[in-house]
Amino acid sequence: MSKVLSEFGLLAGATYPFRVLGLFHRNPRLWGYLLAPIMVNLVVGIILYGGSLFWGLQAVDDLTVSLSVWLQGAIASLPAWLGFLTFLATGVSWLLHLLLIFGLLLITGFLLVQFGGLLGAPWYGQLSEQVEKLRTGEVQNIEVGIVRDIGRAILFELKKIVVVVGVGILLTLLNIIPVIGTAIAAFCGIALTGTIICLDFLDSPLERRRLRFRNKLGIVFNSFPASASFSLVCMGLMILPFFNLVTIPICVASGTLFVCDRVLPKLAKPLSGKNSNPPIPSR
Repeated sequence: MSKVLSEFGLLAGATYPFRVLGLFHRNPRLWGYLLAPIMVNLVVGIILYGGSLFWGLQAVDDLTVSLSVWLQGAIASLPAWLGFLTFLATGVSWLLHLLLIFGLLLITGFLLVQFGGLLGAPWYGQLSEQVEKLRTGEVQNIEVGIVRDIGRAILFELKKIVVVVGVGILLTLLNIIPVIGTAIAAFCGIALTGTIICLDFLDSPLERRRLRFRNKLGIVFNSFPASASFSLVCMGLMILPFFNLVTIPICVASGTLFVCDRVLPKLAKPLSGKNSNPPIPSR
């Protein structure tokens, strides 16, 4: 069945967060590697959700009420026969309310991945190594020293910020175009978030091979559409409040499984017939 799915990248990518559960079931000792990341996420999650659910939901309610009042006032000035628009205004208000809550949960989940992943990096690394060893029989890790390792980690985060800010500014400018510009900006915003999430969850095995940031980004794009469906499922799992304390480590493990199945075979091809210890690429 897995061979059949592998031919359909869009379907195959979406299955990896669930495939890894089978790996955990067959290798119960892997569950032990989830405990520390879950505890880290619990601490970070309490802080993030404590702030976002209190202040964020209040801001969402205020914005929705303001829009509803504005729509009701605009409709009141229309002829009586257009009174049916009141129901439309109510529907728009509820839809906006749901979209804003979804956006709030998405942003909070995204921050949980970033901060939880940064603080729990040592344990996520161990989990990823165990998954890779079970899947491929070995773990490749190019040593560069702790100082350079920390420097690479900082640069990785900074480059992600540059991508988010740079693309975010362009998407903000798109909102100048009424309706269609906002729709395009919203779609591209989800695509941008998915790309960053995919980078985060695929990073552990790629970083052990000391690939450059542009190479990692290229792997995400070259793995399309599997990488797109993988990131969308992971996004869905990470926005579930508190449930994501467990699903985020699962997504990290599934990202390693994804790389082992769909990326490493392609990375190995250029090395065939060459020195098995290529020079370490800089970021």
